[in-house]
Amino acid sequence: MANTTQYYGTGRRKTSVARVFLRPGSGKITVNKRDIDIYFERESTKLVLRYPLELTGDLSSFDIIVNVSGGGKSGQAGAIRLGISRALCEVNPNNRSLLKGAGLLTRDARKVERKKYGQPGARKRFQFSKR
Repeated sequence: MANTTQYYGTGRRKTSVARVFLRPGSGKITVNKRDIDIYFERESTKLVLRYPLELTGDLSSFDIIVNVSGGGKSGQAGAIRLGISRALCEVNPNNRSLLKGAGLLTRDARKVERKKYGQPGARKRFQFSKR
């Protein structure tokens, strides 16, 4: 019987939700059935994703499969980063203090404020006229 060890973590950021699966492997990262270099064009976004792996030293010991939906590329990258961090805590509980110290286990709860009725935007107001 094959060894089917798999670790899971959910990440959320803005309106993005990422389901992250860590499997023992060579370090290949797949996002929505595409390679990370094809899915994320910007190098800075790829660095955001790899940061928790570099911190724990597991960059080439896991294959990562990600299903992400909602939001834009930046929000998705943040969601994936949180998912990877949570999954790494599942792999080794000693990683928790290291990741928590770097602020990688904190959920960034900021979302776009909704537009209010009778106004042009969430905070913007029509110009006041005294007369």
